[in-house]
Amino acid sequence: MTTFVALLRAVNVGGTGMLPMSDLVAMAESAGFERVRTYIASGNLLFESPRSASEVKESLERALAAYAGKPVGVILDGPPPADFLDHVVAPDGEEVRGGVREIYVHYGAGMGTSKLKLPAAKAGTARNMNTVARLVAMTHEYRSD
Repeated sequence: MTTFVALLRAVNVGGTGMLPMSDLVAMAESAGFERVRTYIASGNLLFESPRSASEVKESLERALAAYAGKPVGVILDGPPPADFLDHVVAPDGEEVRGGVREIYVHYGAGMGTSKLKLPAAKAGTARNMNTVARLVAMTHEYRSD
């Protein structure tokens, strides 16, 4: 059984928004995923499945498109390395580092005032480090059960 983290792109999953988290959990469970959990209302989904990553992604995208009436981007990855934070922090200004499939950005003065442009991130989605750190911790909880 593999633990997956799915980050939904451009979907409001708040309780009164387009896709309430309870519906997202029900959708994932009906797709056959196990131990389904969400983390905060920004499209973070954790679950387990014996299927391949490509099968999982296709199944999730199909279910989301049926629900939303349009394609919904899904970034799917397994648990990030436990030491990912060691390579992200910068003392001042913006710093960008590439991961295996990720781009890590540290906005020293804050994201809201940044002029940084990342063409490679056009098809991606962003999460702050607090969210990423919590998702990492949650994936490790799956392993300890």
